[in-house]
Amino acid sequence: MLDITLIRQHPERVREGLAKRGLDVDLDAFLALDRQLREARTALERLRGERRRVSADIATRRRAGEPAEELLGRAAELADRVAEATAAHGRLEAGHRAFLDGLPNLPDPDVPAGGKERNQVVRTEGARPEFGFPPLDHVRLTEDLALVDHRRGAALAGSGNWVYRGEGAALEWALLNHFLDGHRRAGYTFVLPPHLLTWQAGYTAGQFPKFADDVFVTDRGPDGRPERFLLPTAETALAALHHGETLDERELPLKYVAYTPCYRKEAGGYRTAERGTLRGHQFNKVELFQLTRPADSEAAQRELLARAEESVAGLGLHYRVTRLAAGDTSAAQAGTYDVEVWLPSLGAYAEVSSVSNARDYQARRGGIRYRPAGGGRAVHVHTLNASGLATSRLVPALLEQHQRPDGTVVVPEVLRRWGLPEVLRRP
Repeated sequence: MLDITLIRQHPERVREGLAKRGLDVDLDAFLALDRQLREARTALERLRGERRRVSADIATRRRAGEPAEELLGRAAELADRVAEATAAHGRLEAGHRAFLDGLPNLPDPDVPAGGKERNQVVRTEGARPEFGFPPLDHVRLTEDLALVDHRRGAALAGSGNWVYRGEGAALEWALLNHFLDGHRRAGYTFVLPPHLLTWQAGYTAGQFPKFADDVFVTDRGPDGRPERFLLPTAETALAALHHGETLDERELPLKYVAYTPCYRKEAGGYRTAERGTLRGHQFNKVELFQLTRPADSEAAQRELLARAEESVAGLGLHYRVTRLAAGDTSAAQAGTYDVEVWLPSLGAYAEVSSVSNARDYQARRGGIRYRPAGGGRAVHVHTLNASGLATSRLVPALLEQHQRPDGTVVVPEVLRRWGLPEVLRRP
């Protein structure tokens, strides 16, 4: 949620930021609504104050045994006016809140304007693999090596689902163990959150109400909105972990690492870019999350990006880092770097980690503050997240980049400690 004071005092800055996302928002109409709401709130408080004074006078007269009939009439009149003013205030407040809820975060000043065509490659790491033989794509490799059963996965749960089996399941689990072990060693607290979350979690993360239709809902309330849903990413849970809390500055930064399956309605199709495990309804991901002081959030984002890059580089993969343009940055984030691995079969890069800084946007929605150690007013924290990493795209890149002419795949050395062989072969 954007700071209402920022909108009131610097509407042009807000317009410019939203325009970088390609949005033209009528802030003048909202500011008029904002003035009406404040006037309605003042009028309501004045009426409530008058009603309290009249009620006090009635009580005083009754204790003194004096008549209070004329005040009783006044009290009834004020009760009706308070009810009307409360309803009017409620309507204005609902419109005010709906407008604020629908606004995305403002992109950082250095974020390029425009859509994904304006994304900027920051750097490329590692050598792009060159093959002296016709390389196989990840779908063929998973089938030949009996790592993933796509047919039975679809039979069990419909299209966009698969079953890891044999060394494929072991490879998936080894990657998760490897990432969790590294992040824990780096000082991140391991969290296993619930997979079922409430509306408040989705709201705090910035996914609701606008993207409420994108999740798998298990329970809906009388108004039709999701009361509980399957988490689309552990970020949704971690962003709301300290909902409504005021932290001590000395606790910051709080660093979490979580493992969860992620459940999303979006899934792949028959195109090569969507086949296999690249896009599905359920996939595994290790998520990193930090709550920091505002002054520390840029350094925290650099740290999270370094952790994501280290995870990819440690597997011997060629990758690049891309700075996302404003229109390609998710609504809750002020700035995002993507870590993308090379997929030879596609001749393209696929994102395996998004490293984002939400600034105080999620903290405002979730009421998460910290009190400065030296005293003073509580301040909203900054929240940041990074995939550390998502495996459903990483496995295809690993198989394709490390394949050999005989159809086998070399397993990165860092994964062999988890019981994997040096080479994946046909069973």
